[in-house]
Amino acid sequence: MTSAKTATPSDTAAGQKVVVIGAGIVGANVGLALLDKGYDVTILDRGEPGMGASFGNAGGIAVSECAPVAMPGVLKNVPGWLMDPLGPLSVRWGYLPKMMPWLLMFLASSRKQRVEQIATNMATLLNRAWDDYDPVLKEAGLTDAVFKKHGAMAVYRSNASRQAAEYAIDLRRRNGIKLRDLTGDEVRDIEPDLAPIFACGVMEEDWGHVLDPFKITTGIFKHFLDRGGKFETADVTNFVFRDGKPRAATTDAGDMITFDHVVVACGAWSKTLAKRLGSPVPLDTERGYNTTVPYHDAKLSRMIVCADDSFVLSPLEMGIRVGGAVELGGLLAAPNYERAKALFAKGKEVLPKLNAEGGTEWMGFRPSMPDSTPVISKSPHHANAYFAFGHGHLGLTLGATTGRLVADLMATGKTPVDMTPYRINRFSRFYSI
Repeated sequence: MTSAKTATPSDTAAGQKVVVIGAGIVGANVGLALLDKGYDVTILDRGEPGMGASFGNAGGIAVSECAPVAMPGVLKNVPGWLMDPLGPLSVRWGYLPKMMPWLLMFLASSRKQRVEQIATNMATLLNRAWDDYDPVLKEAGLTDAVFKKHGAMAVYRSNASRQAAEYAIDLRRRNGIKLRDLTGDEVRDIEPDLAPIFACGVMEEDWGHVLDPFKITTGIFKHFLDRGGKFETADVTNFVFRDGKPRAATTDAGDMITFDHVVVACGAWSKTLAKRLGSPVPLDTERGYNTTVPYHDAKLSRMIVCADDSFVLSPLEMGIRVGGAVELGGLLAAPNYERAKALFAKGKEVLPKLNAEGGTEWMGFRPSMPDSTPVISKSPHHANAYFAFGHGHLGLTLGATTGRLVADLMATGKTPVDMTPYRINRFSRFYSI
């Protein structure tokens, strides 16, 4: 594999100005990969780099998570989501009318044949994640001290709940994911501080986690700047077109920033800009909540996926993070931190030594597509526009891979994988365009 360090700059890239909109983990990786190709790259963001979903996520490098959120039989869960505002996945009633198109596409993606396709498509990306990250991390000086690769453990309260997950586990195994079944005794041997309430578990062997998601993003971003990349604080609102192509970004401050190529990579805020470029897309946001507390007496050696209750425990540099719930409620509604409190109560049941003293609550916006598949795509309308968003729970995991693929698309149009499943217009039949 050609690493980022040994990549040869493209002759055609020399002097070409690229604007990347979004300074999260995806945007930072895209910018860095484009520098490797020889482009002159400026990243734009309305806020500080890494302060969106990249700041407070669970920190997982979840390379085993190729199964989509919408699995066969998900339809029977919808009434419960609507009735339980503190459940693992809920929908705000007031947002439901706006969410309906997304939910219908979500349900359409849960058909078994479609789920099988999605899992294969996602495994194609996820199976590359470590190889694509390795050169980036080495060059940026982000070593094993902050980036751990020692698996995650999914735990089940009963053999029945483990059996209920068999299809999803088998689906992942058939797509090259290494999973190892554990007895209840093995679960307790690996993580003795967990409550003795688990009948069995599954070790997800290639999973990893970072000790501070924000430090990883800002570390890669700093490396981007050290390599000659540029950053401007700007809230992009529209584009200026010349000769049928976007040639400049306009901002809420009235500025105009010119470019030869543009990449929209601003997470949950990408929908409006994609539409400005002629590509309406069913992107919405999964509002995720968590609580991070100092370690006190609790200890964990790796991430714990509490499968029955759909949340995770992450051992991070600053403490243990309890999070993972999904709320479908858009970008504007105020946070409901009762969700974070409900998650923490479940976390304390699983890890009794958790102590809320000194803890902080957080809510972030996961940019999510109905089929749990990111958009990594050239524009079907403009030869100089590209998209990199919609990674859902896997933005950190797929950051480097997305950067590599976008850079390949721009420089040569030749990529190591078939990009058809990740195209932005895969839902175009739902739109009048």
